[in-house]
Amino acid sequence: MKLHDLKPAPGSTRDRIRSGRGIAAGRGKTAGKGTKGQTSRSGGRIAAWFEGGQTPIHIRIPKLRGFDNISRVEVAVVNVGRIQSWIDAGRLKGDAPITVNADVLAAAGLLKTRGKPLKVLGSGELKAKLFVLADSFTDSAIAKITKAGGTTQVYEVPAAEAPAPKRAPKAAAKGGAKE
Repeated sequence: MKLHDLKPAPGSTRDRIRSGRGIAAGRGKTAGKGTKGQTSRSGGRIAAWFEGGQTPIHIRIPKLRGFDNISRVEVAVVNVGRIQSWIDAGRLKGDAPITVNADVLAAAGLLKTRGKPLKVLGSGELKAKLFVLADSFTDSAIAKITKAGGTTQVYEVPAAEAPAPKRAPKAAAKGGAKE
């Protein structure tokens, strides 16, 4: 076998297209570019963001300010002064020390949203002796509760407890596992 005997496999190559070389060539006259207009001219190109003359989207829509923090945890907040005012009004009752947690506050109507972690803030005055269970406290809230003779306790998730799965396994989602 000699080098001049080597040829590509049949059907693996195609002849190049000679456009604009007359009608007989098959791509004559307009050379496959249609008729007239910006894109038929040499160097004619339309930018990807061009919208045919209407006001472009990046000008129509105002700038977005700020950002959404994906790590943010929304909490239900309550001030110690608000708890004291509800005790004075008779909406929160109990023996001293009065136990206060998210369930008690929600039952009394002090919390608007359930299912969020409870945070106790230190705004206002507190006279009643309280036992407060919450997910977090401010330093001023702890100081006011202890000054009034109460105690605070933070809910803690056990370290060994695994987080709940976000969705059911595929076998269970399709109607149960086959036996």
